[in-house]
Amino acid sequence: MDSTSKVQQTAALSQVAADIFQRRRMAGLALVDQAEAIALACYDMAQRFHQGGKLIAFGNGGSSTDAQHIAVEFVHPVMVGKRALPAISLTNDITTLTSLAQRHGWHDVFAYQLRYLAQPQDVAIGISQAQPDQNILRGIGAAKQMGLLTIALTGGNSDAMAAHTAVDHLLVAPAEEPQIVKEMQGTIYHILWELVHVFLAQPGLLGPQEGP
Repeated sequence: MDSTSKVQQTAALSQVAADIFQRRRMAGLALVDQAEAIALACYDMAQRFHQGGKLIAFGNGGSSTDAQHIAVEFVHPVMVGKRALPAISLTNDITTLTSLAQRHGWHDVFAYQLRYLAQPQDVAIGISQAQPDQNILRGIGAAKQMGLLTIALTGGNSDAMAAHTAVDHLLVAPAEEPQIVKEMQGTIYHILWELVHVFLAQPGLLGPQEGP
């Protein structure tokens, strides 16, 4: 390859990389428009933690690992000095998950666990990259019936979540491409973690403390 061809190829590859970054930049800028919605969700979450509640996260496939990621962020903060908060993922125990799926069907694997593990003061976060599966919708619905604070992280078409259940906070990753949706959702739940701690640092904003 002569030097001219190499320069042309490098320029073409650089433009491809620039386009990839630009798609993420646009999604990130669009996410800023949800700053108020995210802040309100964080305030409500902080109130539940302040009252002794815990966080319960769930999702399918890649979103199941996001649920586990959320749980560990709260239980074992990466930032030294930040308070550990109770959180679990309903996808951690594969034995329970597959047993429930075998006996009760996949659609109820999260709703069933919530009925036995959750308390009214808890927070439920259901995660889906696009069209939410029935087990996510049923999980959010069961949590809502029990009085939990409900949060849905979605991407692409969020209409199904809004139509099927009255979730308290619907946070939508502003992208259509699955990989960018996941990246934006990671940004959202890291912001949730960070802002929850901001509110917990000012307990006077949260009312009486009922938990330990």
